[in-house]
Amino acid sequence: MTENAQPKPEGSSGPDPHAIVGRITQADRRRQVRSRIIFAATWAAIVGGLVATLALGGAIDLDFLSEGPPWWRFILGEVEVTSDGFAGIAIGPLQFVITGAFATILISVVAITMAIGFALLGSIGRLSKNSVVYAVATLYVSLVRGTPLLVQILFIWLALPQIWQGFGQVDALILGTFAVAFNYGAYMTEIFRAGIQAVPSGQREAAAALGLSDRRIFGRIVLPQAFRIVIPAIGNEFIAMIKDTSLLAVIGVQELLWKARTVGSQNFKMLETLILAALVYWILTIIFSYFQERMEQRMARGDR
Repeated sequence: MTENAQPKPEGSSGPDPHAIVGRITQADRRRQVRSRIIFAATWAAIVGGLVATLALGGAIDLDFLSEGPPWWRFILGEVEVTSDGFAGIAIGPLQFVITGAFATILISVVAITMAIGFALLGSIGRLSKNSVVYAVATLYVSLVRGTPLLVQILFIWLALPQIWQGFGQVDALILGTFAVAFNYGAYMTEIFRAGIQAVPSGQREAAAALGLSDRRIFGRIVLPQAFRIVIPAIGNEFIAMIKDTSLLAVIGVQELLWKARTVGSQNFKMLETLILAALVYWILTIIFSYFQERMEQRMARGDR
């Protein structure tokens, strides 16, 4: 004979669900922290081991990279007369190469801004019902995407002055930045076109029913939503652009790679300076990738 279940005393209570959830959350946080520590330690061990192997083997001259004044004088920008008789900051090879990162970031920021303009115009042309506009936009995308970026840079730098001599008076920095922006604008055209088409057509129809013109519908309803959709893709293009600006070294733009090659060839230390340039590119990529990931997470929370 089975015994009947005894009722719980009135004063008793079960486990607190809030306490259980709190313990689970704390356990997840500890697990994430432990995972990040292991991740960082693994990276540090591998990279540090490679650097130590090259340094102990005599392949890398660390004393060469440490030449020049202390880092704080470089940061503060103290001015002194150099050995050549010019007043300026006497910096060592390490600081000289790192200064190229500022030019790389500046070129990338200006170029991505211009590329967004090219992409917006190209996407509108690709969606246009006008055959001429559609043909011009399609030709732009096909031609630019079908030729290497290096060829386009050399064409703008070397060939355009033969068409009009005025281009020969333009600084290489300006022409190089335009070339990068023109190239990335073609790739981003398809990104913007997809973003515009992703906006539900019902919103356009509702706005048209309210009497809004096509221009206002596009500018106030379609475009803001399209930008929100394509922002993560723009971040990816910006990160790729940071690395592709190194191609501007072939036309003499004094960005990161140009400075690394210059100081390396002058001192016969190409290994050290190229490794340093690669590390700077890597660090820039990690930093901007982190901010892009944070931005994507924030936008994802806004879509919930």
